[in-house]
Amino acid sequence: MSESKIKTSHIKIDVDTNQNNLPKEIRWTAEDGGVKENVSKAFFLSVWDPKEQNTMRIDLWTEDMSVDEMKKFFHQALLSMSDTFENATGEHLICEDLRDYCYHFADKMNILSK
Repeated sequence: MSESKIKTSHIKIDVDTNQNNLPKEIRWTAEDGGVKENVSKAFFLSVWDPKEQNTMRIDLWTEDMSVDEMKKFFHQALLSMSDTFENATGEHLICEDLRDYCYHFADKMNILSK
């Protein structure tokens, strides 16, 4: 029986900052996904620390990201988290509750498509 090889994938995030150390431009690369130096205005990175049983995170956005874009970004991120949680746990009912909240969020933020 042969030993299976482990493949290592890399996701690279480059952040250019201004003189005040605020993000001017964010670029990311995930070659396994066919992404090379894509420009972004914001990202959330959450990683689970199993030893501390805690989430560590980095939230960055560029100075030219508008408030309206941030509202949409949060809305879509929350929906995506609901999908991920349901796929990981099978907890359909609570995820439907979260999606209902996402609709409420979008309504209150006035970002629903007409």
